[in-house]
Amino acid sequence: MAAEMARASGIPVEIIVVADDVALRDTVTEDRRRGIAGTVLVHKIAGAAAAIGLPLAEVVAVANSAATRVSSMGISLGSCTLPSVGKPGFVLGENEIEVGLGIHGEPGVRRMDIAPADELVAIVVDAILADGRTKSGDDAVILINGLGSTPPLELAILARAGMAKLRAEGVNVVRAWAGTFLSALDMPGFSISVLPVSGDDLALLDHPVDTLAWPGGGKVNRNPAVTATGDRFSPATVSETGSIGNKAAGHLREIFARIADALTGAEPELARLDGVSGDGDLGASMRRGADALRAIPNGSFSTASTALSDAADRIRKAIAGSSGPFYATALMRAARRLQGIADPTAFDIADAFSDAVQAIMDLGGAKPGDRTMVDALHPMARTFTTQVAAGIPADIAWRSAVDAGAEGMRLTSSMHPKLGRASYLGERAIGNPDAGAVAVVIWLRAVSGPVMRDADRS
Repeated sequence: MAAEMARASGIPVEIIVVADDVALRDTVTEDRRRGIAGTVLVHKIAGAAAAIGLPLAEVVAVANSAATRVSSMGISLGSCTLPSVGKPGFVLGENEIEVGLGIHGEPGVRRMDIAPADELVAIVVDAILADGRTKSGDDAVILINGLGSTPPLELAILARAGMAKLRAEGVNVVRAWAGTFLSALDMPGFSISVLPVSGDDLALLDHPVDTLAWPGGGKVNRNPAVTATGDRFSPATVSETGSIGNKAAGHLREIFARIADALTGAEPELARLDGVSGDGDLGASMRRGADALRAIPNGSFSTASTALSDAADRIRKAIAGSSGPFYATALMRAARRLQGIADPTAFDIADAFSDAVQAIMDLGGAKPGDRTMVDALHPMARTFTTQVAAGIPADIAWRSAVDAGAEGMRLTSSMHPKLGRASYLGERAIGNPDAGAVAVVIWLRAVSGPVMRDADRS
């Protein structure tokens, strides 16, 4: 109708049909398939061709070429509600998803049980490759499209999975975009469009455009690995199959294992306590930290310093929220204190621990009495340092220090919170110990035994 109206006004018009939905590959002929989100890529190429001044016939040619090469498919986790109808277009079971749907809220070609993102992406990409428009060896672009209520975080997960799957199939991904480009109102779900590129395609896709709907860029990092320079320790320089170095490093591995087991077992309680005044994710964060400690390879335990550095790098990536940076910074500060020391003494350990606690205080600004993890860490570090300096055996000093940390943690129950999410609750947070301080005491209690006794003999 728009074309007829334009022609009636003397405007030259041509029509391009996009039929990119590969879900209908076995249902209708190729020219009768639906057009879904691949249309967006065709629009971008045609618009750029027009913007650089190509005549209508050439714009039509590049648009038609893109339309015949692009392939798409969608998966929905639920229906949308058309305003004119007032109810969902279809109803899914609790664990069902719709496969191969269009953009108007209509059902797809089949239903299946819900599956992880990687499996869903594999279903879509396999269907796209089976259709034959994209082949191994092609340079291609990928468009991850949200259907209306899929958040950016989930679209990013899908994009990662889509790029990995295409690369595994021999397709070289040269551009990637993720966002809501062609929605079905409020539908939860996604579609993937793949366009093999050649000639001027990339130049047209990269052509700048001033519109809210197109995110621009899309360029893919070809060399994502980052390596260290100079003599700075990096986990990348550690052999994954290397042997454990000196005795102190070996004991540190045992300590990490005990800490990991203790934190994993405490996940439900830490989640409960954190839910009182926070978002409840501390238990899961500490469990991920435990997994990170277990993943440290033998080669990192050449010295205590290198093991602590590797632990810092892994912890900062594994633990969410503020706890990740706090613990990672503490481990890095301790590693620096022990650098070059083959067999740390009790004095060295005390200095390293004090440095670590101070690093947390420097980074977060917390001090004793603020109802944070520092209320357990600070008295512990002070007690251990004092008792070691007085000549008390390290293992006995450590147990006394842990008792001091536990008492500090207990006192947080009656403290008015001054920092962190708990501070937003004011008096409502009083009555339960600070979850971060509880986590500290849990792993402090897991640290004991051989390394302290050996420190006395060093």
